[in-house]
Amino acid sequence: MSSIVGKKAPVFAANAIINGNKLINNFSLEQYLEKKYVVLLFYTKDFSGICPHELLDFQKKIHEFESRNTQLVACSTDSEETHMAWLRTNKEDGGVKGVKFPIISDHSKLITSSFNVLFGEYFTNDDQVLDADGPMIPLRGLFLIDKKGVVQHQIVNFFTLIRNVDHILSTIDSLHYFETNGEFCRVND
Repeated sequence: MSSIVGKKAPVFAANAIINGNKLINNFSLEQYLEKKYVVLLFYTKDFSGICPHELLDFQKKIHEFESRNTQLVACSTDSEETHMAWLRTNKEDGGVKGVKFPIISDHSKLITSSFNVLFGEYFTNDDQVLDADGPMIPLRGLFLIDKKGVVQHQIVNFFTLIRNVDHILSTIDSLHYFETNGEFCRVND
């Protein structure tokens, strides 16, 4: 698995659910270029043990991301129908009802593989489709993408480790400080 820090984020268009209930075709991060930072987080599966808690933790701090001119976007390899069902399900039942940021459906797994967070032994078959002998699911990847579309920060965790929302906010602050002042800022300063 290689890093894509310092490189342009892979370009894609895919179906996504926005505002918790609306299907958008051809959703792309390009709509945020020159306008916002993007935090793109990959998660393992809808209706899994850790993922609902993690996405709800990000949603709880959505206003802090918005105040930093940052768009949260999540992505898994589940279908948009599964995303929609998950977004309609209460937290007590393993759902993420109330999450408003976009959730991308990468059913083809091409987005996940282009960001180098697809776990499993996979290959491209004769039809140029990703295939595997076992399950292919995303690791817990997170990418901070600047307004020019360049990946500034990347973390990838194994399935059992969740991401710290406050650490991500601090990293955004450090990037913003550098872009504004031309000086480095330590995280948490």
